[in-house]
Amino acid sequence: MKAVGSYKALQVNEDEAFLDVEIDKPEATGRNILVEVKAISVNPVDTKIRKRPHPDETLRILGWDAAGVVSAIGDDVSMFNVGDEVYYAGCITKPGSNSEYQLVDERIAAKKPTSLGFADAAALPLTTITAWEALFERLGVSKGSKDGGKSILMIGGAGGVGSIAIQLAKKLGNLEIIATASREESADWCKARGADHTINHYEDIAEQLDAIGHTNVDYVLCLTNIAGYWKTITDVIKPQGKICTIVDFFEDGNLDLLKPKSATFAFEFMFTRSMHETDDMDEINALLSETAAMIDSGELVTTTGEVVSPINADNVRKVHATIEEGRAIGKYVLEGW
Repeated sequence: MKAVGSYKALQVNEDEAFLDVEIDKPEATGRNILVEVKAISVNPVDTKIRKRPHPDETLRILGWDAAGVVSAIGDDVSMFNVGDEVYYAGCITKPGSNSEYQLVDERIAAKKPTSLGFADAAALPLTTITAWEALFERLGVSKGSKDGGKSILMIGGAGGVGSIAIQLAKKLGNLEIIATASREESADWCKARGADHTINHYEDIAEQLDAIGHTNVDYVLCLTNIAGYWKTITDVIKPQGKICTIVDFFEDGNLDLLKPKSATFAFEFMFTRSMHETDDMDEINALLSETAAMIDSGELVTTTGEVVSPINADNVRKVHATIEEGRAIGKYVLEGW
């Protein structure tokens, strides 16, 4: 089968960073389903993992978002049948989705929204899992009216996670959403997905919050480099408020700044359940299934920003380069082999 991979940890512009290769098609066993991959999307985590050295320069297949068709199932599979159309984000410790066929544990996949094509479906899984877990598990936002009207500051609102987090926070949490965006087109993107306010993260955030009547906020979801915003975050979070980030903390970060407010700080890493095969691993199937139903009912929209075709080394390289520039709006998707 075809795949896009590499044998070395390289920068995006180096020749061997992305290679078109032929590899053996895997076989489905146990609880794994074998998916014929129709579309993939690229996330910032792809670019980070690409740069990490790997043992003995073995072939590494990246990719943690896909949509496709189940072509075979393991003996213990009970949730899917051959021919089902699925979407999923895979596991970071297993070969990725940048291949014609991929094995994935059934518990971390779900039937894709019927109203979406494969490209638009592939844009959603990783960022949806991340946003859902960050909002409803790490920050503890209630789905329904209990926390309705509370405020959340999302730093980096126009990216892949922000694009779905805004929608989930509005539709399920009924929160007042303040998203940061530095350009007119990214601010418009956030507002179209439900943000009540947009402010510029390159300007004084506290002053901008004050101008819209918020000296502080109940929740902060940081979706970009937290180091540059940590002092601001600790200043604007309410007493007993909650903060979550999806990025690494920084070496000299001072958590003691949260102590006077008894504020909560949490990390969100959407691969935790799949990496450790936690007892509640099938919660990923449940949340992706609920998301698919909301897509099909028109409550949520896909976060696709641009679709590139076909899936090959040259196009994967182009998308990685765009993401590394830090100016992507929504998700970049690749479709077809």
